[in-house]
Amino acid sequence: MTTLLSLLPLLLVLGLLASGRASALVAGLAGLAATLAASAALVMQAPGPEGGGPAAVALLFRREVPAGLWLSWHVIAIIVTGVFFHRANLARGGGIGGTGALEATPRRLFSVCFLLAPFAESVTGFGVGYIIALAALRRLGIGGLPALLLGLYSQSLVPWGALAIGTTVGATLAGLTPNQLGLGSAVLQVPIHFLYLGLYWRFAREAGVPVPALQKLDDTLWTALLLALIWLTNRASDVEIAAAAPTAFLLAVRFWRDERPDGAALRATLRTAAPYVALTLVLCATRLVTPLRDLLKPLGAMRPFDNQPAFAPFYAPGFWLLAIGLAVVIVARAPLGRVAKEALTGAWRACAVTLAFVVMAEFYVGSGMAAAIAEALRGVAGRGAALGVPLFAAVGGFLTGSGAAANAMLMPMEIALARAVAVDPAWIAAVQNSVTTNLTMLSPIRVSMGAAILALSTSDAVLYRRAWPLALPPLLTGFAAVVVLLVHP
Repeated sequence: MTTLLSLLPLLLVLGLLASGRASALVAGLAGLAATLAASAALVMQAPGPEGGGPAAVALLFRREVPAGLWLSWHVIAIIVTGVFFHRANLARGGGIGGTGALEATPRRLFSVCFLLAPFAESVTGFGVGYIIALAALRRLGIGGLPALLLGLYSQSLVPWGALAIGTTVGATLAGLTPNQLGLGSAVLQVPIHFLYLGLYWRFAREAGVPVPALQKLDDTLWTALLLALIWLTNRASDVEIAAAAPTAFLLAVRFWRDERPDGAALRATLRTAAPYVALTLVLCATRLVTPLRDLLKPLGAMRPFDNQPAFAPFYAPGFWLLAIGLAVVIVARAPLGRVAKEALTGAWRACAVTLAFVVMAEFYVGSGMAAAIAEALRGVAGRGAALGVPLFAAVGGFLTGSGAAANAMLMPMEIALARAVAVDPAWIAAVQNSVTTNLTMLSPIRVSMGAAILALSTSDAVLYRRAWPLALPPLLTGFAAVVVLLVHP
């Protein structure tokens, strides 16, 4: 009975999302309500150290609701300021996708798919990279279904999307530091990304931009360099810039090598990309320049919960997204009220979804429901139950379209499972994080967004018949990683 009651909220959420008749917000609110009811019922009946009964339920709510709200705040601060930053750039009339037609060469296409669009997604998130990718692809003369497929590569570094906020949530729920989870995810991203590269060559050929053998070698070397820099950045600095800094650096080098810009072209490009360049530089400075980091990180820092991350207002990425966004609005003489209203309109739903799923996750841990599910899975499948982690992660990412929401929904249960079957929880967390975030690229939210922007009348069935191979790299990597963990615990 305990196991069934613990499973019901998760099954309710997955069922609502899979039905296609409920939004992520409706599913999240329904899941939260069911979780609150189920956790209250279980705690009410359990003897436990608190003795059960209404007092134990009240204690659970007093403990978990504030903790969930605090963890949600870290995500919400990024969502709101990230959307504001994007809207400020739209009001300015600029964008890093550029304007004017360009010839579609294999080098330019690689830069768009693997550097430009992932960079945009890493600093803003929430599908902004996809929008920029589609604009850049159309500038290269690529449209229709080929553009939709290639645009999905904007989501290929989503473990670090939106300044790695999904990874930060997952790390907190797994009892790890963000850098620990980021580093594990960077290791798993290596096979995932090289498998993505093989599919990219096929999609590029179908888009009318065949990649010759010598260029494939060039693509492979640049991919290896990108992944090495991501790993090094996760190891040496904060996880927030682990994709933004490497993609920005390599994008600048590629632009210089491939375009050979003259002074006028270089100035025009810098003017267009100025807000993004400024954001990347200030984030790198606050994390890599030791005196500046040591000044800002403790300045006004708040940490009401020992097991939750601190919030340092002048060190948080959201502060700099907001500050640079405000500067852009002022310089462009755009109406601040309109930009702020557009940002809040675009952000509120994602904030509400995050709040629902993160508070739900806190109750799953605090009430013991996650541990109950893990113990039941261990009893049924033994250590082999760990093989379900990549599948759970894939389903969560696909259905929610959000790494933060999927990690909040599934990470507590999977960490409890890892401990129950004696498998390294840190690597299970990395599998969950890597698979779930990469599968967000195929979520109905992303695919329908691309179809709407491109005005495609193609049915979803046709779209997914072409796009489904993109699920294989993270799934195959996740299953392989779990098999290794089971063989060599």
